[in-house]
Amino acid sequence: MSEATLTSKGQITIPVDIRRSLGINAQDRLTFTPMPDGTVVLRAKNKSIRELRGLLTPAAGVSVATEDMGLGKA
Repeated sequence: MSEATLTSKGQITIPVDIRRSLGINAQDRLTFTPMPDGTVVLRAKNKSIRELRGLLTPAAGVSVATEDMGLGKA
């Protein structure tokens, strides 16, 4: 378990083990999402959209016509 202290200016230093596990570096952006149970989810936004290319592969033999997608309908 890692621990950090909030400064009077509202800043914290993220412990090195957490930085390493998230793969974050200086200038990386982070998001904080409060959950209904009071916990907060911290996510690193250090991936480029370009890195996601090829992550999802289309299902074999499945295609949808653009007309069937409902594009352009209000």
